[in-house]
Amino acid sequence: MLVGLPLLSKQMKITSIIILLALSHFACSSNEQAEIGLDSIPVAPFEKTLIVYLSRTSNTKAVAEMIKAQTGGKLVALELTTPYPADYRTTVEQVAQENASGFLPPLETRIDSIEKYDLIFLGFPTWGMQLPPPIKSFLDQYDLAGKTIAPFNTNAGYGIGTTFDQVKTLAPKSIVLEGFSTQGGMERDWVLFVMKGEKETAVSDQVKRWLNTMNTPW
Repeated sequence: MLVGLPLLSKQMKITSIIILLALSHFACSSNEQAEIGLDSIPVAPFEKTLIVYLSRTSNTKAVAEMIKAQTGGKLVALELTTPYPADYRTTVEQVAQENASGFLPPLETRIDSIEKYDLIFLGFPTWGMQLPPPIKSFLDQYDLAGKTIAPFNTNAGYGIGTTFDQVKTLAPKSIVLEGFSTQGGMERDWVLFVMKGEKETAVSDQVKRWLNTMNTPW
């Protein structure tokens, strides 16, 4: 028995050292986790969600408002320094010229601290089967690298054209999600605002299903 005591004592010392090291590591890890936790408290999704839209006949605006009702994000309408003419045909000709020349119309709208937003819903009608020039201006003016863009579209029944592909091209450093599209008005035929009654209810349900495909806790 007496012969085994030194060995037992040595083992106890080693065990004690291991316990002390473990306790020390646990304390450091706990402090580190506490600090990380304080610094990385998740911000409510709506505080990092921006909804930017361009709307001529208020149909895209209506869809943007549906998205806001679901997400609580900040809603921003794009306005031009020089608005397009009220006459439809004149606007069509002007937009065609802008697309051909690559002209980007100056925006009156200014968005402060866009860097704080992680998710940007970007809404627009289809104009000439392309993105409207003001949306091109927005994508050119703001640095959206690393952000997630969710495009949404209204059109006169001819579809999205190249709009969603253009968003990907003009925001190459962003993650562009699968977009949402629905038929809006047909200004050429004097069918303007249509997001009301059964149409509004149906589109609202479609928007909800689209939003539910995103991995976000709304």
